[in-house]
Amino acid sequence: MQDSRDVERELAQSLKKLAVEKPFEKITIKQIADGAGVIRVTFYNHFQDKYELLEWIITTELLEPIQPLIKAGMVTESMVLMFTNIEKDKKFYAKAVKLEGPVTFHSIAMKCARKFLLDIIDEHATGKSKHEWLTPDVIATYYAQSMCFVTEGWIEQGMTIPAREMAEAYNYIITRSMVDVLNEV
Repeated sequence: MQDSRDVERELAQSLKKLAVEKPFEKITIKQIADGAGVIRVTFYNHFQDKYELLEWIITTELLEPIQPLIKAGMVTESMVLMFTNIEKDKKFYAKAVKLEGPVTFHSIAMKCARKFLLDIIDEHATGKSKHEWLTPDVIATYYAQSMCFVTEGWIEQGMTIPAREMAEAYNYIITRSMVDVLNEV
C-alpha cells in the first residue's frame, strides 16, 4: 500500500507532465490519475480538484522547503532556494503561470504564500504593533503580494536572471524604504 504522500507526489508529477504538454484548463482528473497510475477515486481521496493539487505543489515544493530559512531570517537564501526549485520544473511553471479563467496561478500562489507567511508571522507576533491597521493578516498579504509579483514576473520573463541575483534584488527592495530606492535608482 502506498503512503499518502507518495500518491500525492505521483499525482503532482502527473499534473506537471501534462501541464507541459497541454493547457492547464484542458487537463482532466482522469488524465492526472492515469498518469499517476491510480483511479479517479484515489485522486478525489487526496484533492478536491486540479487547482487544489496545484496548491499542494506550490506549498509542498516551494514554500515548505524555505520555511526554516525564513524563520531564521535568511530571506535571500530562502528565495534562492525557491527560485532554484522553480527552475527544476521550469517548463511546468512557465505553463502554470499562464493559467487563465476563474482560478489563476496568481490567485493560488497568493493564497499559499499568504497562509505560509501568516503562519510564520503568527508565531512571532508580539501584539505590539505601532499601527492598529498593521495586523498579521495585512502584513502577510503585503509580503505575499510582493513575493508573488517578483516570482511570477521572473517566470513570465523566462527565468533568465540567475536565482541568486533575483533573490538579492527581491531582498534589496523589501529591506529598503521607497525613498531609499528612489534615491538609489
